[in-house]
Amino acid sequence: MNLFPRWMNRTRVLLGVAGVLGGGYVVTLFAYGASPKTMNAGYAPEQPIPFSHALHAGELALDCRYCHTTVESTARAAVPPLETCMNCHQRIRTSSELLAPLQKAWADGQGLRWRRVHDLPDYVYFDHSAHVTRGVACVSCHGRIDTMDRVRQEAPLSMGWCLDCHRDPTPNLRPPQFVTAMDWRPDRPASEIGAEVARELHLKPSTDCSTCHR
Repeated sequence: MNLFPRWMNRTRVLLGVAGVLGGGYVVTLFAYGASPKTMNAGYAPEQPIPFSHALHAGELALDCRYCHTTVESTARAAVPPLETCMNCHQRIRTSSELLAPLQKAWADGQGLRWRRVHDLPDYVYFDHSAHVTRGVACVSCHGRIDTMDRVRQEAPLSMGWCLDCHRDPTPNLRPPQFVTAMDWRPDRPASEIGAEVARELHLKPSTDCSTCHR
């Protein structure tokens, strides 16, 4: 006497297939969820030109504001136009193979498609000028850019990470004239200097999410 219908014989096969597919789904989900492109921290996309911040901002000591001209006056830190690059490279390393895409784009009157590294969600409003003019250093969010041959996202830029700073910004504050100085070293505890900057600029801790989320 058969206790189960004949089609139940196929359940072993179906369960095996489901197990394989389910396992593959879990692995894929974890790999995607933990990848730098998803988690962001550590993300370092290849750019159309291997621009080295270690060379330009580090060895040559170019100030961040030479290329990112709007960082002190607008919400966005502008990506430099080709004219900025060609201020030097019309005369320097004009025959470099690495710079061939730059020279071609300049000759053709076209721009370069740089790949965005730090990309916040569309619902987040971040104002660079509001931070750098109040003493939040570039290095606090971007890390030691002056040591990176290829720019990577150093910080998670998550809501929790931002709120940690807004609850007590003093460790990340410095005199505004030093915000672009990557190698700045305080002569006393950073939080002590930050507290002085906060008092001078009348800054108060804030965790009001509506400031950045609109």
